[in-house]
Amino acid sequence: MSTFKYRLAGPSGGLAAEVVAECGSCAADGEFRLQVNRNVWMVPPNGINWRDSAWLSFGLAVHSSELAALYPDGLIVRVDSFDFPLAHFRSEVAALAMDGWARNEFNLPDQGLRALPAAGNGGYTFNWGAHPQPFADDDFH
Repeated sequence: MSTFKYRLAGPSGGLAAEVVAECGSCAADGEFRLQVNRNVWMVPPNGINWRDSAWLSFGLAVHSSELAALYPDGLIVRVDSFDFPLAHFRSEVAALAMDGWARNEFNLPDQGLRALPAAGNGGYTFNWGAHPQPFADDDFH
């Protein structure tokens, strides 16, 4: 089990989130899991908001081809906890935190996922590297 803390200082305080996760084999044990891609799965923490779960899975999906090559028999990433201060969070940050966790845990290359403070309005812009944005939180309203 390992922890990754995402932090970005910004004009309105910044963004922050913490992922605690572990990986294991794909043995069938009856637990709920999301298929991220081919033989890569994610078990979200109990009680997580569906938006946060979707963004966590995206942060893992950007590495799924490398993970599938490393673990041809399958890999499950169990997210034991996902925590954030409400004042310093947007759901997209879940993808950035999971991306950071995966890069640290498996020594994977940077895929270019970033958040940057937006000029003048106190908000943030998100960059998904070579990956198209899967959805925006505005799509959910």
